[in-house]
Parts: sequence; structure tokens; C-alpha cells
Amino acid sequence: MARQPVVRHNDWGTLTPPILGGWEPTLSVTVVVPTFNYQRTLPYVLAALAGQSYPSHLLEVLVVDDQSSPPQELPEVRPDSTRLIRVEEGWGRANACHLGALAADGDVLHWYDADMLAHREEVEAHARWHHLVDYAVPGGHKLFVDPASLLELDPAVVRDRVAAGEAGELFPGQEHEPHQWVEDYWAKTHDLREAGPRAQRFHIGMTGSVTKALYLDSDGFDRTLRLGEDMHLGHSLAQAGGVFVVDREARSWHLGRSQVLRRAEQVNRFNDPYLADLVPTMRPKRNRHGRAYQVPYLEVVLEAGPADETIHLVDSLLDGDVPDLRVSVVGPWSSVHDDRVQPVEDPVLETRLVHRSFLHEPRVRLVEEAPSRSDAEFVLTLPDVSLAPQPAAVAALLDDLERTHHGARVLSYDSGAAARLERTSALARVDRLAGPDDDREALLDESFGVKTYPATSVGWVPVADRVVERFVLGARPPMDPDKSEKRLRKSLDKAAGRSIDAPGPAVAPVEEEHRRGLFGRRR
Repeated sequence: MARQPVVRHNDWGTLTPPILGGWEPTLSVTVVVPTFNYQRTLPYVLAALAGQSYPSHLLEVLVVDDQSSPPQELPEVRPDSTRLIRVEEGWGRANACHLGALAADGDVLHWYDADMLAHREEVEAHARWHHLVDYAVPGGHKLFVDPASLLELDPAVVRDRVAAGEAGELFPGQEHEPHQWVEDYWAKTHDLREAGPRAQRFHIGMTGSVTKALYLDSDGFDRTLRLGEDMHLGHSLAQAGGVFVVDREARSWHLGRSQVLRRAEQVNRFNDPYLADLVPTMRPKRNRHGRAYQVPYLEVVLEAGPADETIHLVDSLLDGDVPDLRVSVVGPWSSVHDDRVQPVEDPVLETRLVHRSFLHEPRVRLVEEAPSRSDAEFVLTLPDVSLAPQPAAVAALLDDLERTHHGARVLSYDSGAAARLERTSALARVDRLAGPDDDREALLDESFGVKTYPATSVGWVPVADRVVERFVLGARPPMDPDKSEKRLRKSLDKAAGRSIDAPGPAVAPVEEEHRRGLFGRRR
């Protein structure tokens, strides 16, 4: 079987889709239409889908009723293969779409909201990309319009006009509003072809599609989300290797303004804490220094070695400029026991010391086997515990990857070993592309880019030489409160960049240990 075409980064322009109407489809498509109290517009949505150019024997429509009141019923005018399922557990669009995905019979899943009206070639335009590669995530073009005049028509008339290619003439003389913030970003990035890993941020689910295989390989919809679920799905699909396509010939009318357009500030305020927690690519939303999140930006994987070096290396990682991380330490942690033993002669002493050092550190996971996949945006895999990064080293390497859109950085050690900092989505793309005889490293370089640095040239030092900040508090008699207050204010002024002359007696010299304060950087 021939290997799929390779798309570098998100440059889908290297793919050549067939001309609409000039090809023979073979994949079946299920259009998943979630609905909650859309009784007025759903008949027109289904009428337009009944007028599609895509072969009817390959087209299924699955209406998912999210507990509408009164319960949704199927209208008379609809595609031949239309089914209705009802949500029994949970609620919300993400939950309904996920249930629809699991129940769908099609090779391709096409999400389509119950207030959208498709032009004749809308489904066909989406489907042609999935015939080229199984990792395409096409999005369509839409215009927002007042649906009042449409709702006066018989759905059968709408079906016939769509089938005749007249969907663009259904709203004559009316103002059409574009999806402006999406259009602006498309314009800046050559329709996402130059967006690289940021393309997923502009996945708009109301007209999106994906192969069922890619959906099932991803984490899919987060069914706990009530808003912003399409942006999270974009992240999930990118992590599975997806490339995000803009197809302006996949055209639709949006019947009315969306909630995001009508109440943008309120919607964003609601979404921000959820998306910040779940989507590491949304770094501007993760703008609080020192925070960690449910899904980390970086996962570091290392195998435990001698206790002192392992502890110091992990402390170095936690002490760096990337607090948004998880450190997975691989070791035989189940061997740590409570049996009677001379503590300093314990056969598993090295393991015990590492175990106890990080047992209750929330950013460290003690695992018996290295994780086979990660939900983090990047994974840094270390070959041993001989080198540690200086505080700014990891952040600088991540920024290097972000600027270039590359897939990996290889850090060579003098011993011949190497650490690898890899983009999770790039590894997933290679998994989708690689055959049993392919050189995966060459394929990673072709599809994303790989560069090698000597580790010691980019901020990595022998682990014993890495200075990690620690508390310093020696035994001493109590200080006079006034002198302590003077020391307090001097420290605050220094931190704020101020220099003031404080009246009063000079403070007597103190030992160097005390002069450094509690947080002096000590080895």
C-alpha cells in the first residue's frame, strides 16, 4: 500500500484535491447534527442536506437530540438515510457530538450544527480531502444571515433550490456577516498554511469534518465542556497528527448570529479557565507565572539512576523557567516496602530516597514504565541523569521549537547518548505516515524538521554543577524588631528597584549565610 502524502507542518497546499463534480467518491460520510430545541431551523438544515451533490448511498445524517423539549422529531424533507438518536446521559454539544461519532456508520464524521444551511457541494468539498489523507481536518466557509425570510419557505423548496445550486441566492438583498476573527487569521496565515501548530486554535466545529479513524485515535470531545469544545477538539486532533485545511468551497449559511458573536466577552470569560487548563497551545491564556495545569505544556521522562543525581536533576527541572510541566520518573517503585530493615543498609535505599523525595510533589509522577504517549504539547526524554538544564535552558529550547514549527530537538551528550525534545503532534503525524520500512527520523525531519545541538552548548551542565535554590536558615538569637523591620523594608525596596536612605542606626554586619536571606541561591 502506498504511503500517504506528507504534509509539512500545516501546509495543506501541497495536497491537490479533485475538482468538485469531477471525481468519484468512495468513502461514506455521516453528518452529525446535534440539536437542542432547534425545531424551527432543523427542517431547513436537513432540507439542504437532502440537496447535496454527494452520492446519497454514501451519505448518512445522524440527528442527536440533546433532550429537547418537546422532543425533536424528524421532518418529512430529509436525506434518505437519516436517523434520530436521543441523549440519555449527560448534556451539551460535546456530549451529543461524541455520542453521534460512536453511533455513526460513516468513514468520515462531518459535524454540522442545527442552525447551518449547506450549499450543494458542502459535503463533497469536505469529503474530497479525506480521500487524499486520513489526517485532514477541513473547515468550511460560512456567512451569518438573518433567517427570517428562509423560515417562510417550504423546506421542499429549499431542498430543490440547493440541489439546483441556488443556495447562494436564498437571501437576496440581505447583509451577510463574515466570521470575522476567523477570516482575519486565515488572511494572516495564508488560510492556515503558514500557521503551523497554531492552526488547531482555529478549528471551528460547526462545519468541521474528520475521518472516524482520526477521531477515535484522538482524545475526541471533552464531554465535560459546555462551551469551547471545538477548540479543545482541535487540540485533540492535532495531538493525533491532524492537519487543518481551509476549504472556501465548503460553503454554508449560518442562520442567525452565533452566541460567540453575540456575547463574545462573556463567552471568552467563561471559556478561558477551561481552555487554559486543557489546551497547552493556548499559552496566552496560561499567563500566570508559576502555574501548573491539568494538561501540561511539557512532560519530561527520565529513568531513575543513583538517588543523589536523580533528585538533583528533578529538582533542577522543577527549578527552571517552565513551571507548566510534568516530570515522569521511571523506576521500580513497587519495590519500596515497609518491612523491618536497617534503614541505611536497605537494598532498595536508592529507590526509596527518590520515591520519598517526590511522592507528594504534584508535578512529579513516579511510574514503573515510561508512558507510551503523552497529552503534553512536548515531551523531553532524557537518556540518564548525568546532565541537568540551567534555569533558562528548557524554556529557550521550547521557544526555539515554537519559532521554527519544527518537530524535534536532539541534544547530544559527550558519552554518545542523546536527549530528545519532541512535539507530540509531530510524533503522531509520523505514526500515521510511517510504514514498516520507513526511516521514522527522516520522516519526522521531512514532515516537521529536526535539529541537533550538543547539550552543553545549549545550557546543560553536569548535574553536580547545577545550582538549585534552597532555603538557608541558620541558628541565631532573635533580632531586634526595629532592625528586622529595616531589613524587611530594604529587601522590598531592592526587589522593587528602589533606593532610599533610611534614617536610624546602621545595621551591624551579619554572617554571609544570614545576609543572603532565606532564599539565597546555594549549592
